[in-house]
Amino acid sequence: MGTLMWMLVLFCISSVSCSSPVIVSAQVTGSLEVEDFQPQQIHIAVGESNQDIVITWVTPSETPLSVVKYGIGNIGSTAEGKSTKFTDGGLEHRTMWIHRVVLKSLEPSTRYTYHVGSPLGWSELFSFLTWKNGTEWPVRVAMFGDMGALNAQSLPRLQEEVLLDIYDAIIHVGDFAYDMDFENARVGDQFMRQIQPVAAYVPYMTCVGNHEQKYNFSNYRARFSMPNHEDTENLFFSWDMGPVHFISISTEAYYFMEYGIKPLSRQYDWLIKDLEEATRPEVRAKVPWIILFGHRPMYCSNNDHDDCLRVDCLTRLGLPVVHTYGMEELLDKYGVDLAVWAHEHSYERLYPMFNYTVYNGSAEAPYTNPKAPVHITTGSAGCDEVHDHFKREQPHWSAFRSLDYGYTRVTAYNTTHLYWEQVSDDRNGEVIDKVWLIKDRHVSYPELRSNHL
Repeated sequence: MGTLMWMLVLFCISSVSCSSPVIVSAQVTGSLEVEDFQPQQIHIAVGESNQDIVITWVTPSETPLSVVKYGIGNIGSTAEGKSTKFTDGGLEHRTMWIHRVVLKSLEPSTRYTYHVGSPLGWSELFSFLTWKNGTEWPVRVAMFGDMGALNAQSLPRLQEEVLLDIYDAIIHVGDFAYDMDFENARVGDQFMRQIQPVAAYVPYMTCVGNHEQKYNFSNYRARFSMPNHEDTENLFFSWDMGPVHFISISTEAYYFMEYGIKPLSRQYDWLIKDLEEATRPEVRAKVPWIILFGHRPMYCSNNDHDDCLRVDCLTRLGLPVVHTYGMEELLDKYGVDLAVWAHEHSYERLYPMFNYTVYNGSAEAPYTNPKAPVHITTGSAGCDEVHDHFKREQPHWSAFRSLDYGYTRVTAYNTTHLYWEQVSDDRNGEVIDKVWLIKDRHVSYPELRSNHL
């Protein structure tokens, strides 16, 4: 008997209830080729404006459409997007289809219900709450880095808090899954499925870390959809959120020069333009807080050999010898209020500092009208590399240190008061560090120091 040629296709009768993949067999000789059209790894991010949400998901097999059905109280509206084939750089050259759909001009302060997929398979229902209009509302975010698919100790607590609507966004400060490319990108798939109970309900904003570097950061660049991702592939971008201007940068451009200097020079030029726009007086009057985040810190007091222990740290001073593309001078010049980092698997809060010199607002209230940027490292969300311990002697510029697993909550209440606290998962959610950052003026720090204000 010759080769049997046949095809079995299971189509969805109802787009709402279908949850089964389509099984297709092409020309076969005794085995089925299984194709999986079921959406997975669903996550959302803010789009080019605060009224836009980008929804991203993966299907192992190509689908004819990329569709989001959504609405207020029902799913009566439909938006279509596009899919991109991604091939991992591992030996198997595994492929997947990454789908992106933009929901435009959404109503502010409104809960939308949605699901994603195609006529060949649909996800379950999710929902998200859009941000308030304007700039006069308190912004609430969780920030952390270095969370893996194994030992993601902070994740269950974050899942619960997201469902309680206590965050407007989650910000993951680099290093995902450990690593997304491992096992021919299967670890990346596992991690993205793990964060879905968080990332499908609240914008999950990111920056790239050193653990994403394999194949020129291809898994990170492909899997996320940050603002302006078609141009910068999630490596650097910014967005406004209430009274806060958030800036995401790639510290890895300083450390992986095998990919050339262009990524660094392009980012640096963009960062200057972004800061210039954000600090125009009429702009900063409405959005005064500037929070920059990137993976590798400029300062740390850990007991290892990382670059943040060096006086000539690359992210701080720039490339060796010539010291070009240094970022600390930009933070100081443009009055960046808060710089948030990860990489070190620990939590460390610094006093306001520039060039290893502390510029507290006062001895009694160091974070009230400080005269230099404030740095925080929050890389203890949990991964299989466990903790990075500290040097025994704490430097004078280091205010608080902890090895507990946990994450940081940041709330910008208004134009003058910003609050952050560190949550310890080891201590069942106890707040182990809390600080108010209070600023009457958001201006260049050299101006503040020269005027002795």
